[in-house]
Amino acid sequence: MYTALGVAVGVAAVVAVLTVARAGEERIYGELDKYGPNLMVMPAVSDLDLQLGDLTLGSLAVGDNYIAEEKLPEIRQIADGAIREALGIEDDEDIATIAPKLYMTTKVKGTAVVVVGFDPEQEMLIKSWWSLSKGKYPEGENEAILGARARAALDVGVEDIISINGQEAIIVGVLEETGSNDDYQVFVPLATVQRAFEKEGLISSADIRALCSACPVEFIADLVNDTIPGVRAVAVKQIAQTEMNLMAKVNRFMLALAGITLVVGSFGVVNTMMSSVYQRVKDIGIMKAVGASRIQIVKMFLYEALVVGLIGGILGFIAGTLLSYVIGPLIFEDLAVNYAPQYLPAAIGLATLVAVVASAYPAYRASKISVADSLRSL
Repeated sequence: MYTALGVAVGVAAVVAVLTVARAGEERIYGELDKYGPNLMVMPAVSDLDLQLGDLTLGSLAVGDNYIAEEKLPEIRQIADGAIREALGIEDDEDIATIAPKLYMTTKVKGTAVVVVGFDPEQEMLIKSWWSLSKGKYPEGENEAILGARARAALDVGVEDIISINGQEAIIVGVLEETGSNDDYQVFVPLATVQRAFEKEGLISSADIRALCSACPVEFIADLVNDTIPGVRAVAVKQIAQTEMNLMAKVNRFMLALAGITLVVGSFGVVNTMMSSVYQRVKDIGIMKAVGASRIQIVKMFLYEALVVGLIGGILGFIAGTLLSYVIGPLIFEDLAVNYAPQYLPAAIGLATLVAVVASAYPAYRASKISVADSLRSL
């Protein structure tokens, strides 16, 4: 029983680490959704170097500064198709969130501001951290919301009317301060901004958030770049990489500690089995005297090791699962750890492997005991 407990302690540590790591990854993937888009589509503007002989005259931006809005369905088809293929989704409904924007600079009440034409519904899905300090989100074409800094600079409030390049818009809400460029911008529905600046059918960029953080955003970006002329798609993955790299380092450290615990437990198995061999020298001699072979002696000890591994694996899985509920919230605040039955076969297999390997030498020593050795032990 004590031998099984030695194995169970090591297995429990491994199960606890894997369970907490799994819950932690789910937590991180959920948090990544709050970071906004994981793909950005912009106009494919390039720099052309100007030269006259050996004289360099600087560079010139070549390409359109806008994207035709009619390209959005094509971008959606590529993004949704890649996600369906990667995740095995057969549903034909829209999957990715695509938020087009048109950026224009103008003056409102004599103050220079950036006006952003946006799709309120899609933008709120992309920027789930947005909240309003006053008012509501736009519902009509001529309704606007202001960033916190923009509201202060313009000295206006909810229900005031502002003029956007001759197009009137009523302020219906003010954003909470975000610490980003959003604080300094005026957000007006896309169609209104396009009409005010005579940019019908044009957008400056589109933010895209795939269905999940693990979706193939780099592959989607490459497909968009190779398929649609005049646009440049860039995968935004720095935050996800940083979070997951940190998680991987924590997992490796915890697994290393669990591995050390497992090795210590295996030495306990070796010690216990060796003690069992010395205590049963007489019995082994009698078995050999009546015709037992060395293979049969080895099998006897290995069968015992299998039983030890089975018991240790089950006990380790139970203890590890309970332990994960304790250490999980200590590592990740308010982490919801879920029962992971898929680790039970792995726990039993690992415990059995450790018990069998640790019992190999004691079993070999037992098989070398002769009848004469057993008689001398009397």
